[in-house]
Amino acid sequence: MTTTEILTGERADLLETLRQHRWFLTFTAQGLSDEQAASSPTASALCIGGLIKHVGTVERSWVRFIEQGTSAMETDPESEDYENHARTFRMEPGETLESIIAEYNEIAAYTDKLVETVDMDLSHALPAAPWFPEGKTWSARRVFVHIVAETSQHAGHADIIRETIDGQKTMG
Repeated sequence: MTTTEILTGERADLLETLRQHRWFLTFTAQGLSDEQAASSPTASALCIGGLIKHVGTVERSWVRFIEQGTSAMETDPESEDYENHARTFRMEPGETLESIIAEYNEIAAYTDKLVETVDMDLSHALPAAPWFPEGKTWSARRVFVHIVAETSQHAGHADIIRETIDGQKTMG
């Protein structure tokens, strides 16, 4: 796409929706210290920094699925990768909220370029997992919708955590 072309239709709608829900998610972190972003002030173990990191990691994984196919999403529950996934929900020592958001923005920019160019009907079989129906395939289009849902769900979690920290709400 050249700078003179204007994105319309499905691609424009997907990009607008992705960007809106990413904004909701990252807005919850506005003005927080690293300590606040790493805190888990609710009954859940979730923290705002970890949620942003998790959403970025998941988005990157789904983009790899679009580009590389099923094998990009297969994870052995006994592998180190599986434990690394659990770490995406928390801020590790040495991580900063600023670095997490910067990485998330890089992932988002890459995804946005893919939304602009990929064949939306490109499909791959979902990997074997208890949460996926056996034999099901997802198109790039379906993956982008899933990324929107994942981002939106975790933006809501982050909003509850932020309200618990200092009363700030994304909306309302």
